[in-house]
Amino acid sequence: MHGEQIRKATGGTEWVLPLCFFTLLPLPAGAQRLLTLDSCRAMALRNNKQLSISKVKQEVAANLRRSARTKYLPHISAIGTYQHTSEEISLLNSDQKYALGNMGTNMLQGELGQTLVGGVGEALTNVGGLLAKMGVPLEQIQGMQQQMQQAMGQKVSALEGKVNGAGQRVVDAFRTDTRNIWGGAVMLTQPVFMGGSIVALNRLADINERMAQNSIDAKEQATIYATDKAYWQVVSLRHKQKLAQAFLNLVKKLDGDVQKMIAEGVATRSDGLSVAVKVNEAEMTLTKVNDGLVLSRMLLCQTIGLPVNEQIVLPEEESETVAAVTLTPELDVARALENRPELKQLENMAAMSHQATNILKAGNLPMVALTGGYLISNPNVLNGFQKNFRGMWNVGVLVRIPIWNWGDVMYKVRASKGATAMINLELEEAKEKIELQATQTAYQMEEANKRLALAETSVKRADENLRTANLGFSEGVITPTTVMEAQTAWLQAKSQQIDAEIDVRLSQVNMKKVMGVLK
Repeated sequence: MHGEQIRKATGGTEWVLPLCFFTLLPLPAGAQRLLTLDSCRAMALRNNKQLSISKVKQEVAANLRRSARTKYLPHISAIGTYQHTSEEISLLNSDQKYALGNMGTNMLQGELGQTLVGGVGEALTNVGGLLAKMGVPLEQIQGMQQQMQQAMGQKVSALEGKVNGAGQRVVDAFRTDTRNIWGGAVMLTQPVFMGGSIVALNRLADINERMAQNSIDAKEQATIYATDKAYWQVVSLRHKQKLAQAFLNLVKKLDGDVQKMIAEGVATRSDGLSVAVKVNEAEMTLTKVNDGLVLSRMLLCQTIGLPVNEQIVLPEEESETVAAVTLTPELDVARALENRPELKQLENMAAMSHQATNILKAGNLPMVALTGGYLISNPNVLNGFQKNFRGMWNVGVLVRIPIWNWGDVMYKVRASKGATAMINLELEEAKEKIELQATQTAYQMEEANKRLALAETSVKRADENLRTANLGFSEGVITPTTVMEAQTAWLQAKSQQIDAEIDVRLSQVNMKKVMGVLK
Protein backbone atom coordinates (compact mmCIF):
# COMPACT_ATOMS: atom_id res chain seq x y z
CA MET A 1 0.00 0.00 0.00
CA HIS A 2 1.37 3.41 -0.92
CA GLY A 3 0.13 6.92 -1.77
CA GLU A 4 -0.79 9.89 0.35
CA GLN A 5 -4.48 8.99 0.27
CA ILE A 6 -3.86 5.60 1.87
CA ARG A 7 -1.77 7.05 4.66
CA LYS A 8 -4.50 9.59 5.35
CA ALA A 9 -7.20 6.94 5.20
CA THR A 10 -5.44 4.80 7.82
CA GLY A 11 -4.86 7.77 10.06
CA GLY A 12 -1.11 7.33 9.90
CA THR A 13 -1.31 3.98 11.74
CA GLU A 14 -0.23 1.78 8.84
CA TRP A 15 3.35 0.67 9.51
CA VAL A 16 5.58 -2.26 8.66
CA LEU A 17 8.11 -3.91 10.95
CA PRO A 18 11.53 -4.36 9.39
CA LEU A 19 12.55 -7.91 8.56
CA CYS A 20 15.49 -7.73 10.94
CA PHE A 21 13.08 -7.01 13.80
CA PHE A 22 11.37 -10.38 13.20
CA THR A 23 14.63 -12.27 13.00
CA LEU A 24 16.30 -10.68 16.06
CA LEU A 25 13.36 -10.50 18.45
CA PRO A 26 12.78 -13.75 20.41
CA LEU A 27 9.47 -15.29 19.47
CA PRO A 28 7.18 -16.11 22.40
CA ALA A 29 5.00 -19.20 22.47
CA GLY A 30 2.27 -19.00 19.85
CA ALA A 31 4.09 -16.24 17.92
CA GLN A 32 4.14 -16.22 14.16
CA ARG A 33 6.88 -18.14 12.40
CA LEU A 34 8.89 -16.29 9.77
CA LEU A 35 9.39 -18.30 6.58
CA THR A 36 11.21 -17.24 3.44
CA LEU A 37 10.60 -18.69 0.00
CA ASP A 38 13.79 -20.74 0.17
CA SER A 39 12.91 -22.16 3.57
CA CYS A 40 9.42 -23.06 2.32
CA ARG A 41 10.92 -24.86 -0.65
CA ALA A 42 13.36 -26.76 1.56
CA MET A 43 10.60 -27.81 3.97
CA ALA A 44 8.32 -28.87 1.12
CA LEU A 45 11.06 -31.01 -0.43
CA ARG A 46 11.84 -32.52 2.95
CA ASN A 47 8.24 -33.31 3.95
CA ASN A 48 6.54 -34.13 0.64
CA LYS A 49 5.18 -37.68 0.84
CA GLN A 50 5.18 -38.33 -2.90
CA LEU A 51 8.80 -37.21 -3.12
CA SER A 52 9.68 -39.56 -0.25
CA ILE A 53 7.96 -42.38 -2.13
CA SER A 54 10.02 -41.56 -5.23
CA LYS A 55 13.22 -41.71 -3.17
CA VAL A 56 12.22 -45.12 -1.83
CA LYS A 57 11.55 -46.23 -5.41
CA GLN A 58 15.05 -45.05 -6.33
CA GLU A 59 16.52 -47.21 -3.55
CA VAL A 60 14.43 -50.13 -4.82
CA ALA A 61 15.78 -49.55 -8.34
CA ALA A 62 19.34 -49.44 -6.99
CA ASN A 63 18.86 -52.79 -5.27
CA LEU A 64 17.36 -54.28 -8.43
CA ARG A 65 20.41 -53.06 -10.35
CA ARG A 66 22.70 -54.73 -7.80
CA SER A 67 20.63 -57.90 -8.10
CA ALA A 68 21.00 -57.86 -11.89
CA ARG A 69 24.80 -57.70 -11.55
CA THR A 70 24.79 -61.02 -9.68
CA LYS A 71 23.46 -62.80 -12.78
CA TYR A 72 26.98 -62.65 -14.24
CA LEU A 73 28.44 -64.57 -11.27
CA PRO A 74 28.34 -68.30 -10.49
CA HIS A 75 25.52 -69.39 -8.23
CA ILE A 76 25.94 -72.11 -5.62
CA SER A 77 23.03 -73.99 -4.09
CA ALA A 78 22.65 -76.92 -1.70
CA ILE A 79 19.85 -79.47 -1.83
CA GLY A 80 18.92 -82.06 0.80
CA THR A 81 16.19 -84.68 0.63
CA TYR A 82 14.67 -87.56 2.61
CA GLN A 83 12.10 -89.97 1.21
CA HIS A 84 10.23 -92.84 2.83
CA THR A 85 8.44 -95.36 0.59
CA SER A 86 6.07 -98.20 1.42
CA GLU A 87 7.95 -100.67 -0.80
CA GLU A 88 11.61 -101.11 -1.57
CA ILE A 89 13.16 -101.56 -4.98
CA SER A 90 13.86 -105.26 -5.67
CA LEU A 91 16.37 -106.39 -8.29
CA LEU A 92 15.19 -110.04 -8.01
CA ASN A 93 11.67 -111.27 -8.51
CA SER A 94 9.92 -113.64 -6.11
CA ASP A 95 10.72 -116.79 -8.12
CA GLN A 96 14.39 -115.88 -8.28
CA LYS A 97 14.47 -115.23 -4.53
CA TYR A 98 12.79 -118.58 -3.84
CA ALA A 99 15.11 -120.45 -6.20
CA LEU A 100 18.24 -118.97 -4.67
CA GLY A 101 17.01 -119.44 -1.10
CA ASN A 102 16.24 -123.15 -1.75
CA MET A 103 19.09 -123.83 -4.15
CA GLY A 104 20.53 -126.74 -2.03
CA THR A 105 17.16 -128.41 -1.62
CA ASN A 106 16.36 -128.07 -5.31
CA MET A 107 19.74 -129.45 -6.29
CA LEU A 108 19.75 -132.50 -3.94
CA GLN A 109 16.09 -133.34 -4.43
CA GLY A 110 16.37 -133.05 -8.16
CA GLU A 111 18.29 -135.07 -10.73
CA LEU A 112 21.58 -134.46 -8.96
CA GLY A 113 20.15 -135.88 -5.72
CA GLN A 114 18.74 -138.88 -7.48
CA THR A 115 22.05 -139.56 -9.21
CA LEU A 116 23.91 -139.18 -5.94
CA VAL A 117 21.51 -141.51 -4.07
CA GLY A 118 21.63 -144.07 -6.90
CA GLY A 119 25.42 -144.00 -6.97
CA VAL A 120 25.64 -144.43 -3.20
CA GLY A 121 23.14 -147.28 -3.26
CA GLU A 122 25.05 -149.03 -6.04
CA ALA A 123 28.30 -148.54 -4.15
CA LEU A 124 26.81 -150.00 -0.96
CA THR A 125 25.50 -152.98 -2.93
CA ASN A 126 28.91 -153.61 -4.42
CA VAL A 127 30.58 -153.31 -1.01
CA GLY A 128 28.00 -155.71 0.49
CA GLY A 129 28.64 -158.29 -2.25
CA LEU A 130 32.38 -158.02 -1.70
CA LEU A 131 32.00 -158.47 2.05
CA ALA A 132 29.72 -161.47 1.54
CA LYS A 133 32.41 -163.19 -0.56
CA MET A 134 34.83 -162.50 2.25
CA GLY A 135 32.58 -164.42 4.57
CA VAL A 136 31.12 -161.56 6.53
CA PRO A 137 27.72 -162.40 7.93
CA LEU A 138 24.68 -160.87 6.15
CA GLU A 139 23.30 -159.25 9.33
CA GLN A 140 26.60 -157.46 9.87
CA ILE A 141 26.73 -156.35 6.23
CA GLN A 142 23.19 -154.94 6.43
CA GLY A 143 24.05 -153.10 9.65
CA MET A 144 27.07 -151.55 8.02
CA GLN A 145 25.03 -150.52 4.96
CA GLN A 146 22.37 -148.93 7.21
CA GLN A 147 25.00 -146.95 9.15
CA MET A 148 26.61 -145.76 5.92
CA GLN A 149 23.19 -144.66 4.54
CA GLN A 150 22.43 -142.72 7.72
CA ALA A 151 25.82 -141.02 7.63
CA MET A 152 25.35 -140.22 3.98
CA GLY A 153 21.87 -138.76 4.69
CA GLN A 154 23.29 -136.53 7.39
CA LYS A 155 26.01 -135.26 5.06
CA VAL A 156 23.47 -134.60 2.31
CA SER A 157 21.21 -132.70 4.73
CA ALA A 158 24.17 -130.60 5.94
CA LEU A 159 25.19 -129.89 2.35
CA GLU A 160 21.61 -128.92 1.49
CA GLY A 161 21.52 -126.44 4.39
CA LYS A 162 24.83 -124.90 3.41
CA VAL A 163 23.83 -124.46 -0.22
CA ASN A 164 20.46 -122.99 0.80
CA GLY A 165 22.27 -120.59 3.13
CA ALA A 166 24.64 -119.52 0.37
CA GLY A 167 21.68 -118.87 -1.94
CA GLN A 168 19.89 -116.85 0.77
CA ARG A 169 23.00 -114.74 1.28
CA VAL A 170 22.94 -113.96 -2.45
CA VAL A 171 19.31 -112.90 -2.12
CA ASP A 172 20.15 -110.70 0.89
CA ALA A 173 23.06 -109.17 -0.98
CA PHE A 174 20.73 -108.05 -3.78
CA ARG A 175 18.32 -106.40 -1.33
CA THR A 176 18.32 -102.57 -1.81
CA ASP A 177 16.37 -101.47 1.29
CA THR A 178 15.31 -98.25 -0.41
CA ARG A 179 12.33 -97.51 1.82
CA ASN A 180 14.38 -94.77 3.52
CA ILE A 181 16.44 -92.71 1.08
CA TRP A 182 18.68 -89.80 2.04
CA GLY A 183 20.26 -87.58 -0.55
CA GLY A 184 22.01 -84.26 -0.98
CA ALA A 185 23.89 -82.17 -3.52
CA VAL A 186 25.88 -78.97 -3.75
CA MET A 187 25.59 -77.46 -7.24
CA LEU A 188 27.48 -74.62 -8.92
CA THR A 189 26.15 -73.01 -12.10
CA GLN A 190 28.10 -70.47 -14.14
CA PRO A 191 26.23 -68.84 -17.05
CA VAL A 192 28.33 -68.64 -20.21
CA PHE A 193 25.83 -67.46 -22.81
CA MET A 194 22.16 -66.84 -22.04
CA GLY A 195 21.14 -65.44 -25.41
CA GLY A 196 21.95 -61.89 -24.31
CA SER A 197 19.25 -61.91 -21.65
CA ILE A 198 21.64 -61.16 -18.77
CA VAL A 199 23.20 -58.20 -20.59
CA ALA A 200 19.73 -56.86 -21.45
CA LEU A 201 18.57 -57.40 -17.87
CA ASN A 202 21.47 -55.36 -16.50
CA ARG A 203 20.88 -52.56 -18.99
CA LEU A 204 17.22 -52.62 -18.03
CA ALA A 205 18.15 -52.26 -14.36
CA ASP A 206 20.48 -49.33 -15.12
CA ILE A 207 17.75 -47.57 -17.09
CA ASN A 208 15.23 -48.21 -14.33
CA GLU A 209 17.55 -46.56 -11.80
CA ARG A 210 18.00 -43.51 -14.04
CA MET A 211 14.24 -43.37 -14.52
CA ALA A 212 13.77 -43.34 -10.74
CA GLN A 213 16.17 -40.39 -10.49
CA ASN A 214 14.31 -38.56 -13.27
CA SER A 215 11.08 -39.21 -11.40
CA ILE A 216 12.60 -37.60 -8.31
CA ASP A 217 13.64 -34.57 -10.38
CA ALA A 218 10.12 -34.25 -11.79
CA LYS A 219 8.55 -34.54 -8.33
CA GLU A 220 11.00 -31.99 -6.92
CA GLN A 221 10.16 -29.48 -9.64
CA ALA A 222 6.43 -30.10 -9.21
CA THR A 223 6.79 -29.68 -5.44
CA ILE A 224 8.75 -26.42 -5.80
CA TYR A 225 6.24 -25.12 -8.33
CA ALA A 226 3.28 -25.93 -6.05
CA THR A 227 5.10 -24.35 -3.09
CA ASP A 228 5.82 -21.17 -5.03
CA LYS A 229 2.19 -20.90 -6.15
CA ALA A 230 0.93 -21.34 -2.59
CA TYR A 231 3.58 -18.91 -1.28
CA TRP A 232 2.76 -16.11 -3.72
CA GLN A 233 -0.95 -16.74 -3.26
CA VAL A 234 -0.53 -15.94 0.44
CA VAL A 235 1.52 -12.84 -0.41
CA SER A 236 -1.08 -11.72 -2.96
CA LEU A 237 -4.01 -12.14 -0.58
CA ARG A 238 -2.11 -10.43 2.24
CA HIS A 239 -1.52 -7.37 0.03
CA LYS A 240 -5.15 -7.48 -1.09
CA GLN A 241 -6.17 -7.67 2.56
CA LYS A 242 -4.25 -4.49 3.30
CA LEU A 243 -5.70 -2.94 0.16
CA ALA A 244 -9.24 -3.94 1.17
CA GLN A 245 -8.66 -2.50 4.63
CA ALA A 246 -7.35 0.74 3.15
CA PHE A 247 -10.34 0.93 0.81
CA LEU A 248 -12.68 0.31 3.73
CA ASN A 249 -11.02 3.15 5.64
CA LEU A 250 -11.42 5.43 2.61
CA VAL A 251 -15.13 4.76 2.19
CA LYS A 252 -15.72 4.99 5.93
CA LYS A 253 -14.03 8.38 5.97
CA LEU A 254 -16.16 9.40 2.99
CA ASP A 255 -19.24 8.09 4.77
CA GLY A 256 -18.38 10.19 7.82
CA ASP A 257 -17.86 13.29 5.67
CA VAL A 258 -21.14 12.73 3.80
CA GLN A 259 -23.04 12.28 7.06
CA LYS A 260 -21.65 15.60 8.25
CA MET A 261 -22.67 17.21 4.95
CA ILE A 262 -26.19 15.75 5.26
CA ALA A 263 -26.41 17.21 8.74
CA GLU A 264 -25.40 20.60 7.36
CA GLY A 265 -27.87 20.25 4.46
CA VAL A 266 -25.31 20.29 1.64
CA ALA A 267 -25.80 16.60 0.74
CA THR A 268 -28.86 14.46 0.22
CA ARG A 269 -29.92 11.35 2.07
CA SER A 270 -29.55 9.46 -1.22
CA ASP A 271 -25.86 10.34 -1.25
CA GLY A 272 -25.55 8.96 2.27
CA LEU A 273 -27.27 5.70 1.34
CA SER A 274 -25.04 5.24 -1.72
CA VAL A 275 -21.92 5.67 0.40
CA ALA A 276 -23.31 3.31 3.08
CA VAL A 277 -23.87 0.64 0.44
CA LYS A 278 -20.27 1.08 -0.69
CA VAL A 279 -19.13 0.67 2.94
CA ASN A 280 -21.03 -2.62 3.19
CA GLU A 281 -19.48 -3.82 -0.05
CA ALA A 282 -16.01 -2.91 1.21
CA GLU A 283 -16.63 -4.81 4.47
CA MET A 284 -17.85 -7.84 2.54
CA THR A 285 -14.79 -7.70 0.29
CA LEU A 286 -12.48 -7.52 3.32
CA THR A 287 -14.26 -10.52 4.89
CA LYS A 288 -13.81 -12.59 1.74
CA VAL A 289 -10.13 -11.64 1.50
CA ASN A 290 -9.59 -12.51 5.18
CA ASP A 291 -11.18 -15.94 4.68
CA GLY A 292 -9.18 -16.54 1.51
CA LEU A 293 -5.95 -15.57 3.29
CA VAL A 294 -6.61 -18.02 6.12
CA LEU A 295 -7.27 -20.85 3.66
CA SER A 296 -4.20 -19.94 1.61
CA ARG A 297 -2.00 -20.06 4.71
CA MET A 298 -3.44 -23.49 5.52
CA LEU A 299 -2.64 -24.68 2.01
CA LEU A 300 0.92 -23.38 2.26
CA CYS A 301 1.38 -25.05 5.66
CA GLN A 302 0.08 -28.35 4.29
CA THR A 303 2.35 -28.07 1.24
CA ILE A 304 5.50 -27.52 3.31
CA GLY A 305 4.61 -30.10 5.97
CA LEU A 306 3.53 -27.87 8.85
CA PRO A 307 0.30 -28.16 10.86
CA VAL A 308 -2.44 -26.30 8.99
CA ASN A 309 -3.05 -24.05 11.99
CA GLU A 310 0.61 -23.03 12.29
CA GLN A 311 0.99 -19.25 12.54
CA ILE A 312 3.38 -18.21 9.77
CA VAL A 313 4.43 -14.92 8.25
CA LEU A 314 6.23 -14.28 4.97
CA PRO A 315 8.73 -11.43 4.46
CA GLU A 316 7.02 -10.18 1.30
CA GLU A 317 3.70 -9.78 3.12
CA GLU A 318 4.75 -6.57 4.82
CA SER A 319 6.65 -5.01 1.91
CA GLU A 320 5.24 -2.07 -0.02
CA THR A 321 5.08 -4.16 -3.22
CA VAL A 322 5.88 -7.70 -4.23
CA ALA A 323 8.99 -6.23 -5.88
CA ALA A 324 8.73 -8.39 -8.97
CA VAL A 325 11.78 -8.16 -11.17
CA THR A 326 10.80 -8.13 -14.83
CA LEU A 327 13.00 -10.40 -16.89
CA THR A 328 13.26 -10.77 -20.62
CA PRO A 329 12.12 -14.32 -21.48
CA GLU A 330 14.89 -16.51 -22.84
CA LEU A 331 13.35 -19.08 -25.13
CA ASP A 332 15.62 -22.08 -25.61
CA VAL A 333 13.60 -25.04 -26.84
CA ALA A 334 16.67 -27.27 -27.23
CA ARG A 335 17.55 -26.71 -23.58
CA ALA A 336 14.00 -27.49 -22.51
CA LEU A 337 14.01 -30.74 -24.50
CA GLU A 338 17.34 -31.65 -22.92
CA ASN A 339 16.46 -30.86 -19.30
CA ARG A 340 12.80 -31.79 -18.88
CA PRO A 341 12.62 -34.83 -16.56
CA GLU A 342 9.29 -35.86 -18.10
CA LEU A 343 10.98 -36.31 -21.48
CA LYS A 344 13.83 -38.19 -19.83
CA GLN A 345 11.32 -40.54 -18.25
CA LEU A 346 9.70 -41.25 -21.63
CA GLU A 347 13.15 -41.85 -23.12
CA ASN A 348 13.87 -44.23 -20.25
CA MET A 349 10.60 -46.06 -20.90
CA ALA A 350 11.47 -46.43 -24.60
CA ALA A 351 14.93 -47.78 -23.74
CA MET A 352 13.44 -50.18 -21.17
CA SER A 353 10.95 -51.46 -23.74
CA HIS A 354 13.81 -52.05 -26.19
CA GLN A 355 15.75 -54.07 -23.59
CA ALA A 356 12.61 -56.04 -22.75
CA THR A 357 12.43 -56.97 -26.43
CA ASN A 358 16.04 -58.21 -26.27
CA ILE A 359 15.18 -60.37 -23.27
CA LEU A 360 12.30 -61.91 -25.21
CA LYS A 361 14.56 -62.53 -28.20
CA ALA A 362 16.84 -64.60 -25.97
CA GLY A 363 14.07 -67.19 -25.81
CA ASN A 364 14.93 -68.25 -29.39
CA LEU A 365 18.71 -68.39 -28.84
CA PRO A 366 20.81 -71.22 -27.38
CA MET A 367 21.91 -71.02 -23.77
CA VAL A 368 25.14 -72.43 -22.37
CA ALA A 369 26.15 -72.87 -18.75
CA LEU A 370 28.91 -74.67 -16.84
CA THR A 371 27.83 -76.92 -13.96
CA GLY A 372 29.68 -78.59 -11.14
CA GLY A 373 28.94 -80.02 -7.76
CA TYR A 374 29.04 -82.87 -5.29
CA LEU A 375 26.33 -85.56 -4.97
CA ILE A 376 25.79 -87.72 -1.88
CA SER A 377 23.21 -90.39 -1.05
CA ASN A 378 22.30 -93.12 1.44
CA PRO A 379 21.97 -95.92 0.36
CA ASN A 380 24.53 -95.63 -2.41
CA VAL A 381 25.51 -97.86 -5.31
CA LEU A 382 29.14 -96.80 -5.69
CA ASN A 383 30.30 -100.17 -4.29
CA GLY A 384 27.22 -102.31 -4.47
CA PHE A 385 24.27 -101.37 -2.29
CA GLN A 386 25.60 -99.90 0.94
CA LYS A 387 23.69 -98.32 3.83
CA ASN A 388 25.98 -95.35 4.34
CA PHE A 389 26.65 -91.90 2.90
CA ARG A 390 28.95 -91.71 -0.07
CA GLY A 391 29.21 -89.22 -2.88
CA MET A 392 31.09 -88.05 -5.93
CA TRP A 393 32.20 -84.88 -7.72
CA ASN A 394 30.84 -83.91 -11.10
CA VAL A 395 31.39 -81.22 -13.74
CA GLY A 396 29.54 -80.65 -16.97
CA VAL A 397 28.23 -78.34 -19.64
CA LEU A 398 24.54 -77.55 -20.00
CA VAL A 399 23.28 -76.50 -23.44
CA ARG A 400 19.68 -75.63 -24.20
CA ILE A 401 18.69 -75.08 -27.82
CA PRO A 402 15.07 -74.10 -28.58
CA ILE A 403 13.75 -76.03 -31.55
CA TRP A 404 10.04 -75.34 -31.88
CA ASN A 405 7.59 -73.29 -29.80
CA TRP A 406 4.85 -72.54 -32.34
CA GLY A 407 6.03 -68.96 -32.76
CA ASP A 408 5.41 -68.04 -29.10
CA VAL A 409 8.62 -66.01 -28.74
CA MET A 410 8.18 -64.39 -32.16
CA TYR A 411 4.71 -63.10 -31.24
CA LYS A 412 5.95 -61.76 -27.92
CA VAL A 413 8.83 -59.95 -29.64
CA ARG A 414 6.43 -58.38 -32.13
CA ALA A 415 4.16 -57.23 -29.30
CA SER A 416 7.12 -55.76 -27.43
CA LYS A 417 8.30 -53.89 -30.52
CA GLY A 418 4.79 -52.49 -30.92
CA ALA A 419 4.89 -51.23 -27.33
CA THR A 420 8.27 -49.59 -28.02
CA ALA A 421 6.88 -47.91 -31.12
CA MET A 422 3.97 -46.49 -29.11
CA ILE A 423 6.33 -45.07 -26.49
CA ASN A 424 8.46 -43.47 -29.21
CA LEU A 425 5.35 -41.84 -30.68
CA GLU A 426 4.38 -40.55 -27.25
CA LEU A 427 7.91 -39.19 -26.88
CA GLU A 428 7.70 -37.33 -30.17
CA GLU A 429 4.29 -35.93 -29.23
CA ALA A 430 5.62 -34.83 -25.84
CA LYS A 431 8.52 -33.02 -27.51
CA GLU A 432 6.10 -31.14 -29.75
CA LYS A 433 3.94 -30.20 -26.76
CA ILE A 434 6.95 -29.04 -24.74
CA GLU A 435 8.12 -26.93 -27.68
CA LEU A 436 4.68 -25.34 -27.82
CA GLN A 437 4.59 -24.97 -24.05
CA ALA A 438 7.98 -23.24 -24.00
CA THR A 439 6.84 -20.80 -26.70
CA GLN A 440 3.57 -20.09 -24.89
CA THR A 441 5.34 -19.61 -21.56
CA ALA A 442 7.77 -17.12 -23.08
CA TYR A 443 4.80 -15.26 -24.55
CA GLN A 444 2.96 -15.34 -21.21
CA MET A 445 6.03 -14.08 -19.39
CA GLU A 446 6.34 -11.19 -21.83
CA GLU A 447 2.64 -10.44 -21.43
CA ALA A 448 2.99 -10.49 -17.63
CA ASN A 449 5.79 -7.92 -17.85
CA LYS A 450 3.63 -5.72 -20.06
CA ARG A 451 0.64 -6.02 -17.73
CA LEU A 452 2.81 -5.04 -14.78
CA ALA A 453 4.06 -1.93 -16.60
CA LEU A 454 0.49 -0.99 -17.52
CA ALA A 455 -0.73 -1.68 -14.00
CA GLU A 456 1.94 0.56 -12.49
CA THR A 457 0.90 3.34 -14.87
CA SER A 458 -2.75 2.79 -13.98
CA VAL A 459 -1.96 3.02 -10.26
CA LYS A 460 -0.21 6.35 -10.73
CA ARG A 461 -3.19 7.67 -12.63
CA ALA A 462 -5.63 6.24 -10.10
CA ASP A 463 -3.66 7.86 -7.25
CA GLU A 464 -3.80 11.21 -9.00
CA ASN A 465 -7.47 10.74 -9.86
CA LEU A 466 -8.28 9.92 -6.24
CA ARG A 467 -6.25 12.85 -4.96
CA THR A 468 -8.06 15.21 -7.35
CA ALA A 469 -11.47 13.77 -6.41
CA ASN A 470 -10.76 14.16 -2.69
CA LEU A 471 -9.57 17.70 -3.24
CA GLY A 472 -12.64 18.57 -5.32
CA PHE A 473 -14.93 16.93 -2.76
CA SER A 474 -13.32 18.95 0.04
CA GLU A 475 -13.86 22.09 -2.05
CA GLY A 476 -17.47 21.08 -2.67
CA VAL A 477 -17.23 20.96 -6.45
CA ILE A 478 -17.40 17.15 -6.77
CA THR A 479 -20.22 14.88 -5.64
CA PRO A 480 -19.76 11.83 -3.36
CA THR A 481 -20.63 9.61 -6.31
CA THR A 482 -17.64 10.89 -8.25
CA VAL A 483 -15.40 10.29 -5.24
CA MET A 484 -16.70 6.73 -4.92
CA GLU A 485 -16.00 6.13 -8.58
CA ALA A 486 -12.44 7.41 -8.07
CA GLN A 487 -12.04 5.16 -5.03
CA THR A 488 -13.35 2.15 -6.94
CA ALA A 489 -11.00 2.89 -9.84
CA TRP A 490 -8.13 3.22 -7.38
CA LEU A 491 -9.06 -0.13 -5.74
CA GLN A 492 -9.24 -1.86 -9.14
CA ALA A 493 -5.89 -0.39 -10.26
CA LYS A 494 -4.15 -1.43 -7.04
CA SER A 495 -5.69 -4.94 -7.23
CA GLN A 496 -4.54 -5.29 -10.84
CA GLN A 497 -1.06 -4.19 -9.83
CA ILE A 498 -0.89 -6.90 -7.15
CA ASP A 499 -2.15 -9.50 -9.63
CA ALA A 500 0.38 -8.36 -12.22
CA GLU A 501 3.26 -8.53 -9.75
CA ILE A 502 2.26 -12.07 -8.70
CA ASP A 503 1.82 -13.06 -12.36
CA VAL A 504 5.35 -11.89 -13.12
CA ARG A 505 6.68 -13.95 -10.21
CA LEU A 506 4.75 -17.05 -11.24
CA SER A 507 5.63 -16.63 -14.92
CA GLN A 508 9.30 -16.62 -13.98
CA VAL A 509 8.84 -19.80 -11.95
CA ASN A 510 6.81 -21.35 -14.76
CA MET A 511 9.53 -20.52 -17.30
CA LYS A 512 12.15 -22.28 -15.15
CA LYS A 513 9.86 -25.28 -14.80
CA VAL A 514 9.26 -25.42 -18.58
CA MET A 515 13.02 -25.20 -19.17
CA GLY A 516 13.59 -27.99 -16.65
CA VAL A 517 15.89 -25.91 -14.43
CA LEU A 518 13.57 -25.18 -11.48
CA LYS A 519 15.62 -25.95 -8.38
